[in-house]
Amino acid sequence: MNAKSLSTTAQTIASYIHRTPVLTSRLINQISGADLYFKCENFQRMGAFKMRGATHAILKLSEEQKSKGVVTHSSGNFAQALSLSAQILGVKAYIVMPSNAPQVKKDAVKDYGGEIIECPPTHKDREETANKIQKEKGATFLHPYNDHNVILGQGTAALELLEDHPDLTYIFAPVGGGGLIAGTSLAAHYFGKNCTVVGGEPFEVDDAYRALQSGTLEINETTNTSADGLKMPLGDLTFPILQQYVSEIIRVNEEEIISAMRLIWERMKIIIEPSCAVPLAALLKEKERFRHQKIGIILSGGNVDLSNLPF
Repeated sequence: MNAKSLSTTAQTIASYIHRTPVLTSRLINQISGADLYFKCENFQRMGAFKMRGATHAILKLSEEQKSKGVVTHSSGNFAQALSLSAQILGVKAYIVMPSNAPQVKKDAVKDYGGEIIECPPTHKDREETANKIQKEKGATFLHPYNDHNVILGQGTAALELLEDHPDLTYIFAPVGGGGLIAGTSLAAHYFGKNCTVVGGEPFEVDDAYRALQSGTLEINETTNTSADGLKMPLGDLTFPILQQYVSEIIRVNEEEIISAMRLIWERMKIIIEPSCAVPLAALLKEKERFRHQKIGIILSGGNVDLSNLPF
């Protein structure tokens, strides 16, 4: 993965995605002491950055692979992203979802044309069910984040941000499975001007923070966080990219996440999900270190369950 592959990816998916706006808030700038530029992937098609990676991954398949469909396991945004991307590109999408996935997410997948196959809510069951569909249908498995084409797709959000604001000194992004921050860090490395990437991660699922300390992949014993999009551990493809290109990860607690989410809702008048608030929470936690800097923040998505708000 290099500058050329990232540029090519951006051109490949451009007609299938939205080029999302970059917003600012004078009040949040005052609170943070820095100039912040929010890349609003909550305005992306299906409401999150994952549309980028899903679209790119399908477009890179052969015609024979497309004819047999794609399969993934996801209870969240990638399930919706792959369903919509597949519908647009005329490809069948099989989505393995845990039986306890929120009904609102199941409904969204169906609305986007994905065929849901439910399974017990364990990672082992998800993988076994997806493997079974691969064998029975001949569908190609696309991983939600641990896939080079997905990572390149996710990196196009930061690439666009840097095209609009080439002099950013930092970009903050949330850390879950690592697809977004891996792509973001590649974009910053190849297209930024001394642009440093910082991750934000909940204390409750801080495997990435610990992995950068230990030098090996870590697991989370619990996933008790409101930032449900960040519960998955790093993958063996995303981790080395973080090791090479991400300067640090700042951990935040649940109170800090909800406070940052509320600040964006109230001051910017836009809907974001808890996972999306984590980078701002990380910045505000360490704001003295970043004063007077020009900073990009990736707002990853806005698919929030309005009947279950954390504030």
